[in-house]
This record gives sequence, structure tokens and C-alpha cells, in this order.
Amino acid sequence: MASINLFSRLANLWSGFLSLWIQDVEKHHPEIAYENTINSLTEKYARLKHATAAIISRRDDVRRRVENEQASLVRVKKDLEAALATDQDDLAMICIQKQEAIESSMDDLTAEAQRAEADAEDAKAALLNVKSEIGKLREEKDRMLAKMQSAEARIKIQEQLEGLSVEADVQALSAVRGHIQDTIAEANLGKEVRESDLDSRLERLRKQSGTISAKAKLDELKRAREAAAQQASSKTM
Repeated sequence: MASINLFSRLANLWSGFLSLWIQDVEKHHPEIAYENTINSLTEKYARLKHATAAIISRRDDVRRRVENEQASLVRVKKDLEAALATDQDDLAMICIQKQEAIESSMDDLTAEAQRAEADAEDAKAALLNVKSEIGKLREEKDRMLAKMQSAEARIKIQEQLEGLSVEADVQALSAVRGHIQDTIAEANLGKEVRESDLDSRLERLRKQSGTISAKAKLDELKRAREAAAQQASSKTM
């Protein structure tokens, strides 16, 4: 018994050391922490998607059963009307019993269908929520890593200015260059987007100009025809 407790404590101790080591690694390499979390949520999303598919399949099955029961009820009612119209009381009694059985079954199926619909909506909402969280984490990862890179570059520059870092001089400058290039690329992207937008507006303006010109020409042709018609009418009179 004592040996079992010892092994259990050792296992817990190892697990604790491993957890602390992982936390330390993730702290110094945040991209790993983000990737681990994103991968975990992605696996959860896959499992939840599979479960949601099963729930939706169940909902669809209940829907089909309800539709079949409704169709059976319609047929039985028609058969009952026919039996009553032909005074076949024995058949009418059978139809009434079938109708009552179907209506009783319909009550249970309707309740089951409502539960299945609610379960399906809840599962889809949970699935969309996990998917949204994955997207948010990806955006946060890019944003936070960019901030960290910028902060690291600033620290290196500060160390250089304070004379605390000699070997990091070139690396700090390289980081600054990369940051400047990223800023220039972002500015150029904004310009390209605006120019593209202006090109689109200009193209629409050209199309509108063409329409306006065609309309003006049409009006001119109509006036010419009216003038010619009036002239011909005057000559006839």
C-alpha cells in the first residue's frame, strides 16, 4: 500500500514538474502556447462536429417519422370516410382504432421532434461558438506575437543605447528594419486598396457616362422624328 502511494506521489510530482516546464517553455515561446490551445480547440471542434451530425441525423429521422405518421393519418381518415359512406361499420371501427393509435403516437412524436429540434439548435450553437473562438485565437495570436516582436525590438534598442548589449546590435537593427518594412508594406497596401477603389468608381462613372450619352442621343433622335413628322403634316395641310 505504501509503495502504491509512493508511486502515486512520484507520478504527481513528475506531472507537476512537467507542467511547470511546459508553462516555462510556453512563456518564452508564446507561439507554442497559442498553437497548443488552437489545436486543442480544433480537436474539440472535430469531436463536437461529429456529435452534432449525429444529433441532426436524429432530428431528421424524427421529422421523417412525423411526416410518415401524418401521411398515415390522412390515409386512415380517407378510409374512414369511405367506410362510413358505404355503411361498412366493421371497417369504420377498424379505421377509428387506427386513427386513435396514430394520433396517440403523433403526440409522443411531436414532443420528441420538439426536443430533437432544440438539441440540434443547441449543438449547432455550440459548434459555431467553438469555431468563433478558434478564429478569435488565431487573430489574437497574430496580434500578440506582433506586439511581442515589437517589444523585443524596443528592448534590444534600449539595451544597445544603454551599452548593455554589444552582440545584439546587428540583430536589433535587423528587427527595426523588418518593422519598418512591415509598416511600409502596410501603407502601400492601403494605397493600393484606395487606388483599386478609385478604378472601380471610374469604371462605373464611364458606364454611367455611356448610358447618359445614349439617352441624350435617343432624345435627339426622337425630337428629330417629331420635327420631321410635324413638317410632313404641315405640308399635307
